[in-house]
Amino acid sequence: MSAFIEVKNLSVDFDGKAVLKNINLTVNEGEVIGILGKSGAGKTILMHILRGTENVGHATGEVLYHIAKCDGCHRVEFPGFAGKKCTCGCGDVLKPYTVDFVQCGLYDEERKDVTKRVSIMIQRTFALYGDDSVLTNILNALTEVGYQGTDTVKKAADLLEEVNMSHRMIHIARELSGGEKQRVVLARQLVKEPLILLADEPTGTLDPMNADLVHQVIMDAVKTRNMSMIITSHWPDVILELAHKAVLLDNGEIVDTGDPQEIVGKFMKNYTGIDVKKPNEFGEPIIKVENLTKKFVSVDRGVVKAVENISFDVYEREIFGLIGLSGAGKTTTSKMLIGTVPPTSGSINVRIGEEWVDMTVPGVDHKGRATKYMGILYQEYSLYPHSCIIENLTESISLDLPYELGVRKAIQALKIAGFSEAVAKGILEKQTSELSEGERHRVAMAQVLMKEPLIVIMDEPTGTMDPLTRAAVTHSILNAREKLGETFIIVSHDMDFVQEVCDRAAFMKNGKIVSTGNPKDIVAQLLSEKTTGKKKTDKNNGDKKGPDGIDLDDLSEKDEAKGDVKTDGGCCI
Repeated sequence: MSAFIEVKNLSVDFDGKAVLKNINLTVNEGEVIGILGKSGAGKTILMHILRGTENVGHATGEVLYHIAKCDGCHRVEFPGFAGKKCTCGCGDVLKPYTVDFVQCGLYDEERKDVTKRVSIMIQRTFALYGDDSVLTNILNALTEVGYQGTDTVKKAADLLEEVNMSHRMIHIARELSGGEKQRVVLARQLVKEPLILLADEPTGTLDPMNADLVHQVIMDAVKTRNMSMIITSHWPDVILELAHKAVLLDNGEIVDTGDPQEIVGKFMKNYTGIDVKKPNEFGEPIIKVENLTKKFVSVDRGVVKAVENISFDVYEREIFGLIGLSGAGKTTTSKMLIGTVPPTSGSINVRIGEEWVDMTVPGVDHKGRATKYMGILYQEYSLYPHSCIIENLTESISLDLPYELGVRKAIQALKIAGFSEAVAKGILEKQTSELSEGERHRVAMAQVLMKEPLIVIMDEPTGTMDPLTRAAVTHSILNAREKLGETFIIVSHDMDFVQEVCDRAAFMKNGKIVSTGNPKDIVAQLLSEKTTGKKKTDKNNGDKKGPDGIDLDDLSEKDEAKGDVKTDGGCCI
């Protein structure tokens, strides 16, 4: 295989603070490279440098793309195509070129010729037109790349079939599950006929079943199209499964490169499972949910039951988990608990002191009394991009404190969110753009904790965290429960995290709570759903199957259509 990308002595800094240090890396034609590293190691910065569509910090060194290019139509191919006729059919011969993204200007034509065939999937980002159908999203992508064919609709349909989304062609994008959205994102990126796919934590917030589907679809696309790929993940198993070669990145430096098994072993050598002694008894109930139901009206599906007649209690100082496949109703339930989405029927009562507050009754004397003692970390959180970290933790959330006290509380909250004290002090004056996605996520967690809530709801709190950081956050949540007496409700697809940190868990499916109990038993029940689904589809040869044998129609129609549906564009009942 010919060398396609060569990174030589690459260093990147922001205002003198180094984030990448002397990086050397080679990516061959058709090769899959896996990058492992803790949150803040520099993975995402490296991916954006390789993408080449924006200026990222102050870069030195070389980022060389070795290509074969047609001088006539500017078509770019792998270097191995040099000397052959242009693949677009213009008749010209492809010539060898090398483009350096560090030296080449952002708007130079030769750089733009290369970036047209570089695709990226960015963590926690679904780059879709939310109010348009899935098919329209792909047609828009074809228009954006200047597709000239007369078979545009057929081309779009073929791409959706390639990512196993042809059965969702007319669905509105914002009403898809996370796994479905990610597959549509992939289809939009495949429109570019990429030479390389940069996949930055593509499945960090997906449940195990949907993560497997997305991984398989990505790998099928890589093999079918003979693409190269660089994938980052905080899940070592992903690197073992997908990568030909692995890279261990730590503190902006490449520590080692080689066989994925060996690199994963080095990455995990400092990780040990968390042995948590969970309490046998808790306080009195602090949340009581009875017969809770939420319905939406969807334009294309009519009345959708996002949550259907669920009941459960959460006890004071308990860490309670909600698990289930994408679209099971978990996020809708969390939004009803915090009071941002009103229920269709049923009751939610929260105990403040010795009094119970009815969360279904609006007003400062009713629901408002409880919400000021409750905090939520949303899956799609946001920070103020033009404010530094200390401002995000104080002024931006209207926390009026003397500066010295604000700093003290901010450091305390950041430590609970998994930062060391030294790092917490060091990031207070930084802009949010200077942090990694995982670090920003933990700042958002600290932002919630700054208001000293009695009840904390966390929606996918570990979606972008590596095992080592996740362990730190687990200890922090347990510490907050012990020292601050806080109660937590955890909505998560991270099964290891749920088993480690939660005292009890509830399994949601089709908007209903199927069972509640010991987290290990509940997680086992969820994982068994995958095996059951596979056996079921194996018996039905006529059914539409996903890459791992899962009946996509059954999975999506039953497990997702009744699940979380956003209120945008739909009516509440």
